[in-house]
Amino acid sequence: MRRLLLALPFALLPLAVAHAHEDHDHEHGSLGAHEHGVGRVNAVLDGQTLELELESPAMNLVGFEHVATSAADKSKVAAARKQLENPLALFNLPKAAGCVVSSQALNSPLFGDKPQADHDEDDHATDGKGAAAHEHHHDHSEIHAHYQFTCATPTALGNLDLSQVFKTFPATQKIQVQLIGPSGQQGVDATATAATLKF
Repeated sequence: MRRLLLALPFALLPLAVAHAHEDHDHEHGSLGAHEHGVGRVNAVLDGQTLELELESPAMNLVGFEHVATSAADKSKVAAARKQLENPLALFNLPKAAGCVVSSQALNSPLFGDKPQADHDEDDHATDGKGAAAHEHHHDHSEIHAHYQFTCATPTALGNLDLSQVFKTFPATQKIQVQLIGPSGQQGVDATATAATLKF
C-alpha cells in the first residue's frame, strides 16, 4: 500500500531512458539499466506527502557489489546505510517545509536482503542455468531506498536538491530523475553541477 503514490504515475511516464539502455540490461530483465555511476530517483509531491525512491548500483554507494565479508567492506556498507537512514539530510529538505519521515525502507543484498530475481527464470530453470542467473544477479547488486515524508508546509518544497547525494556518494555521476509535483511531471538527468530540480 505504501507504494500507492509512486505506482500509477510512474507507470504512465515514458520509458525512453530505460529503452536507451535496453541492450546493456537485456540479461537482467529489469526496467532500468544497471550502469555504474548512474542512479535513479523517483519523486512525487502530492499535497503534504512527499515520496522519494532512490535506486542505485551498490558500486556508486559503497564502491563494490559483492556481499561484504572483510571488516573494511562491512564498515563501508554500514556507513552507507547510516547515510541512507537520514533522508532529511541526504535530500537536503528545507527546514521551512516541516517534513518528517513517515516511513522508510532500505533493501539490498548487501544489507542481507535476498536479491529480487526474476521468478519466471528461477521457476523454469531446472538444468542449473537458474543458479548461474542467480549468481550473475549478485554481481550487479542494487541498493533501493524508499521514503515517505509528511510535510507541514509543502509550498516550501520548491526544489528537489540532490547535491548532498552527489557529495555523500561521489562515485555517482548522474541521477536519472522522474519527478511529479504541482507543476506536472518531468524526466531530468541530474549531475553534481546541476543537482537542483524544480517541483
